[in-house]
Amino acid sequence: MRILLTYISVVLLWSTTPLAIKWSGEGPGFLFGVTSRMSIGTLCLLLYVGLMRKAIPLHRKAILTYCAVALQIYGAMLPTYWASQFLPSGWISVVSGLTPLMTAIFSAIFLRERSLTLGKLFAYSLGLGGLSVIFGSALQISVQAAFGIGALLLSTIFQATSSVGIKRINAKLPALIQVMGGLLISTPLYVITWVIIDKGQIPTALSITALASILYLGVIATTLGFIFYYYLLTHLTATRVSLINLVSPVLALLVGHFFNNEHLTLKVLFGTLLIISALFIHEIFERLPAFKSKQKQSP
Repeated sequence: MRILLTYISVVLLWSTTPLAIKWSGEGPGFLFGVTSRMSIGTLCLLLYVGLMRKAIPLHRKAILTYCAVALQIYGAMLPTYWASQFLPSGWISVVSGLTPLMTAIFSAIFLRERSLTLGKLFAYSLGLGGLSVIFGSALQISVQAAFGIGALLLSTIFQATSSVGIKRINAKLPALIQVMGGLLISTPLYVITWVIIDKGQIPTALSITALASILYLGVIATTLGFIFYYYLLTHLTATRVSLINLVSPVLALLVGHFFNNEHLTLKVLFGTLLIISALFIHEIFERLPAFKSKQKQSP
């Protein structure tokens, strides 16, 4: 039951995070938005870790795990925030829905999971078809929007690499410690990036929407979101955890449509349908070997 509730919480968080990401960068700029978010999240977790008197291990596997987590928190989130300037918020979740397919490929290579069967290859083809449709829609908006899709695709690669890396290192660290270690590496990198590119300029005024979004992302999405995510990653396979993207793209599109007046075109809906279908078929073939083995064992 605990894992199920955590799973549902992550789905809801991931469905609302794309719009919050977009709102947090409107006015202050995307670098200030993401740097503020990670700084707030780091402070919240440091306070919690201090109050609970939890130690942060520094052995070799722990440090490697923190680096793998940082690959997602910094490597995957930075291009996502950049892309949010040019794309509707719902698209962020839709393209991120390809993460399970990326994860399955990397899991087959590095974890030797059975992720490249013919059925799953068909699912990957559908996913690529959906991505092509979304990319075509982005081109109709602007060249920058098309580059935004490319940035989101790069983000999915980093996220999949991070997930598989954590499973392969297998340091058996609590989710809270994994996130804390990853943030301690990522947050200074964000500050450095913000200082170099934006000269460390602090906006003189913040809209209520931007401020609320930054606080939501920093206090809730970064702390609870990442902790819940890595808790699931510790107890489930990397491919199964990434299937959270099966539901969140549809919810994110609806959230963007109803709360930010983002237009839903037939092409975008069709591309989303292809990606969701790919994930659904992938899930079926994920369960199929176990089903066959049960059938063989039955009298």
